[in-house]
Amino acid sequence: MDRIAEWAAELQSLAQAGLYYTRDVFDRERFQRIREIAAEMMAAGTGLPLKKVAELFCADFGYQTPKVDTRAAIFQEGKILLVQEKNGRWSLPGGWCEFNLSPAENAVKEAREEAGVEVAVKSLIAVQDRDRHNSPPYPFHIVKIFYMCQLLGGAFTENSETLACAYFARDELPPMAVERCSADQVLMCFDAAEAADWKPLFE
Repeated sequence: MDRIAEWAAELQSLAQAGLYYTRDVFDRERFQRIREIAAEMMAAGTGLPLKKVAELFCADFGYQTPKVDTRAAIFQEGKILLVQEKNGRWSLPGGWCEFNLSPAENAVKEAREEAGVEVAVKSLIAVQDRDRHNSPPYPFHIVKIFYMCQLLGGAFTENSETLACAYFARDELPPMAVERCSADQVLMCFDAAEAADWKPLFE
């Protein structure tokens, strides 16, 4: 991550904690201004619109913790299922973990919503720090969890999140939505599917 974005993310975390814990009205004003400056720094460091950064930075409340993103690796005849995002690029089915679902349950839900398929989670592939593998940097910390899933049935249906889904071989991956899922992450899932005894990766 760019150093300016790193500093901005750290300042935002400190400001958010200060806003949560302080009882002094003047300190609240100071922490709020630090938060605004952090948003301006993040926008300058990443090229993201300030309005978008401010929405992400300044809407959260309480002690800041990472957000959780789950991804489902679904194979059929040696090919992996990818969904086409609204920007035309492709990704593993997945998204933010809902507050009332376990990460594995969330992977099942996302596969159903984005690809129209029913799956069962079989094993853990990896737990990753998002900013070590995906770009551009986000204004908050994200943990990505990849699951190996068994296809049970279903078919793609029109929805508000994705345009299509299709199966791809290892050597024919389409342009990836790298902010969500990189080609290297998909290849990691192929490695897991082909391994006799895969040991989950973590960091």
